[in-house]
Amino acid sequence: MIRKPRVAVVFGGRSSEHAISCVTAGSVLAAIDPEQYDVVPIGIARDGRWVLESGETERLRIGAGDGADRMPSVDGERATVNLAPHVSSTDLILAEASRPPRSLGEVDVVFPLLHGPWGEDGTIQGMLEMAGVRYVGAGVLASAIGMDKAYMKVVLTAAGLPVMPSVVVTAREWSTDPQACRERSAELGYPLFVKPARGGSSIGISKVHDASGLDAALEEALAHDPKVLVEVCATGAREIECGVLQALDGTTETSVPAEIRITGDHEFYDFDAKYLPEEATELDVPAVLPAEVEARLRELSARAFEAIGCEGLARVDFFVFPDGSLVVNEINTMPGFTPLSMFPRMWAASGLDYRSLVDRLIRLALARGTGLR
Repeated sequence: MIRKPRVAVVFGGRSSEHAISCVTAGSVLAAIDPEQYDVVPIGIARDGRWVLESGETERLRIGAGDGADRMPSVDGERATVNLAPHVSSTDLILAEASRPPRSLGEVDVVFPLLHGPWGEDGTIQGMLEMAGVRYVGAGVLASAIGMDKAYMKVVLTAAGLPVMPSVVVTAREWSTDPQACRERSAELGYPLFVKPARGGSSIGISKVHDASGLDAALEEALAHDPKVLVEVCATGAREIECGVLQALDGTTETSVPAEIRITGDHEFYDFDAKYLPEEATELDVPAVLPAEVEARLRELSARAFEAIGCEGLARVDFFVFPDGSLVVNEINTMPGFTPLSMFPRMWAASGLDYRSLVDRLIRLALARGTGLR
C-alpha cells in the first residue's frame, strides 16, 4: 500500500513565544487534511523535552483555561519523542514509562511552528538538515538572519533596501559602560523603540519617549535577550504587511498588503493588541494604498525575501510614510498562523484560503530536498 505522507507538526519550544507557538499549532493542526496526510503532533516543552502531544486543538487556544491557564503550553509530562536517523529514512521513536521504545514510523516532513530562539532562528532547521528530514520554511541561514533584527538590517541594507536607523546594545556593554549605551541610543533621537534583537510577538518591547525611560526599557529587553536593538521610531508612518510565498518552480508570489491600525490605549502593536481578541486593533485586509505604493511594497517584499535567501514563506513588515516612501521594518520567516494572524488573512484576501495555504507549504517542503541547494 502507498501510505500517506507523515507530517510532524512541531510546536512550543523554549522561547518566550512558547504559548503563541501552541496557538499557531492549534490552527494548523485543524487545517491539515487527514485524508491527505498522517499528522503527528509533537510538542517541545519549556525545558526542551520533545513529547507526543494529544493534538486536541481546543486545548491550544488562548483562553482555553482560567487564570494561569489562559495561555496554552505543551504538556511536558507526556511520552518522549526522538528522531532516529537510519540509512534511508528518519523515524520517530516514542519512549513511554515501563514500555520499550517503539517506532511511530518514518517522518516525511516537519512543519516547525516554533517562534523565537531555539526554533525560528535556524537551530531546529540545522538539526533537521543533519537528520536529512524535509521541513517547511526557510533554511538555516535565512532563519538566523530573519530572527536577528540587527543582522537582518545589515543584509537588507547591503541589498539596497531601506531600514530604520538603529544601534545595538549588549548585556556586556550595558554592565560595563551603561553611560556609553545611553549616549549612543540618545544620538538616534527620541522617541525610540527598544526591543530584544532576537525576539518576536512584541515581547520585551518598549516605546521610550525621553531619556528618563531608557534604562527601564533596556533592562526589560535584556531580560529576554542579551542583545538589544534600539531603533528610531517611525513617527507618523502606517504599519503595512505583505505575505510572500514560494512556488514549486522557485519563483515568489506576494499577497495583497494589509494594514494594522492601533486604537484605544495601545501606543504600538504590542502583545495584547496582537493576540487577545478583546483588544481594540483594527485590521484592513487589503490595505487601502495608492496603486504605485502597493506595487512598490510588493516588489520590495519579494526583494527582501530573496535578499536573505528565504524559502517557503515569509511576512515582510513595512512602515509607509505620508509621502509614500517605504521602509522595511522586519521579515518574519515563520509568521503566526493564529486565527488573528495577518499572514493567512492576506493570502485569503488574495484567493488562497487557510487550508490551501497550509497544504501548499507542506507540498512545497515535500518537493524540496535537504542539504545545499
